[in-house]
Amino acid sequence: MSRQSVAKAHQKIQELSWEPMYHEPVSQYGTDYSFRKADKKDPLKQVLRSYFPMQEEKDHRVYGAEDGAIRGNMFRQVQERWMEWQKLFLSIIPLPEISAARAMPLLFRTVPNPELHNGQAIQMIDEVRHSTIQQNLKRLYMQNYIDPAGFNNSLRNFQNDYCGTIGRQFAEGFITGDAITAASIYLTIVAETAFTNTLFVAMPAEAAANGDYLLPTVFHSVQSDESRHISNGYATLLMALADEENHQLLERDLRYAWWNNHRVVDAAIGTFIEYGTKDRRKERESYAEMWRRWIYDDYYRSYLVPLEKYGLVIPHDLIEEAWNQIWNKGYVHEVAQFFATGWLANYWRIDPMTDTDFEWFEYKYPGWYDKYGKWWENYNRLSRPNGHHPIVAESVDYVYPHRCWTCMVPCLVREDMVIDEVDGQVRTYCHEECRWTDAEAFRPTYQGRSTPNMGQLIGKREWETLYHGWNWADVVSDMGYVRDDGKTLVAQPHLDLDPSKMWTLDHLRRMGPVLSPNVLLNEMTPEERAAFKADYNKQGPAGRPAPADA
Repeated sequence: MSRQSVAKAHQKIQELSWEPMYHEPVSQYGTDYSFRKADKKDPLKQVLRSYFPMQEEKDHRVYGAEDGAIRGNMFRQVQERWMEWQKLFLSIIPLPEISAARAMPLLFRTVPNPELHNGQAIQMIDEVRHSTIQQNLKRLYMQNYIDPAGFNNSLRNFQNDYCGTIGRQFAEGFITGDAITAASIYLTIVAETAFTNTLFVAMPAEAAANGDYLLPTVFHSVQSDESRHISNGYATLLMALADEENHQLLERDLRYAWWNNHRVVDAAIGTFIEYGTKDRRKERESYAEMWRRWIYDDYYRSYLVPLEKYGLVIPHDLIEEAWNQIWNKGYVHEVAQFFATGWLANYWRIDPMTDTDFEWFEYKYPGWYDKYGKWWENYNRLSRPNGHHPIVAESVDYVYPHRCWTCMVPCLVREDMVIDEVDGQVRTYCHEECRWTDAEAFRPTYQGRSTPNMGQLIGKREWETLYHGWNWADVVSDMGYVRDDGKTLVAQPHLDLDPSKMWTLDHLRRMGPVLSPNVLLNEMTPEERAAFKADYNKQGPAGRPAPADA
């Protein structure tokens, strides 16, 4: 189909749209933004007649590669350490895709531009396709990998998991609250334009280095659609910029969307790339190096900064702070340590770090061993049951962290943790920006302006609160993370499948109960909370207790 005929067909489609004059349309999904019906264009025209053959060809390549992987014995060569982390990744990632598909109808009646509606409809089809090939990939792993436990139940269970709840709140941000905030700024302007670079480009590169060439095939097929989604977001952004009344909301939403994406995507993808790999070549880029190239240079400097010419205030401080978190404050390393601390409440096996890993981390992140090396040595020492508890219940100079109410990643950079009382509840936040999101941005009034369409962060958002007072064995049983024998845990702190070296429910029954830090915090007096916060802010790095006063 020639480019000229595509353009003509795309123009013809607009004639199918009309504004009904016989009734007042009802706004199904509200927004506090206003739009002028300016003659804005879809910069990347696409019609279904050319779209479907292209996507069919891409699907043929994906499924052909999967068939080739089985015939070529890929599963005998792939690194187990890498495959185990895919149990988490591939359980979560289809939900953001489906949420993105559901987000597009939020924009159909909100953005008054029939030309863009066509692009949004095609994006909706894209997102459904993405979730389909991703779930099929997980199914293929489950059928062929040496240890299918975890792949087989994660789709129905990840949302109540120690880590999976974080991914759920991230994905549901695409479809809750103000339609433009959720489906445009948070999804297309930030998540897809910035963070899919590390998600769908850096991740596949690491997969290939670990003998997994199926994930690159699937996720490069996904990433090749993102240019259209980025185009949808940019066109909507330009329409919003045309009305100066929207600038206040755009600046609010860019801050919220950037920070929440950083907290969740960097936590997850950074951990997968740095701690899920066996590739320790010195010339391989670290996640920090990837982030600096893909997000700081390509997104921030090339995409966000030019928006200043439209009078928009860019959150320069938050971009710099995100880099500061990754490079100077060890954010990814803190997250990986937390994931491994609670290994028993997950559904994959977390491989201990070795001397080879230590050497690579020290080379890429000077000073890493002094901060994290001893803890990982303890993790290795305590990985096989031998009369001791799992590491979460042992004395290894690690203080169990509080959860952030907003992003739900724990308050791991202890110096940044803040406390506020919101809606009658005392809450902890990993950073002042997350406190601002909950207490100021997600409110029916923002800086004196009525914003009735913003949602609020409510409910039991902390995993520990769901199981406060439960025995660990009952928690794992309730989540369903037990193998077919009814007692052996799906999760293990090592990769050895020898039954004599695997943890069971009986080992967990000897432990004390799960205690929710937030429940305990709300039981404190104001004076006790002040003392607690002062102590917490002095803790770390690597969760170490605060040093004793001289």
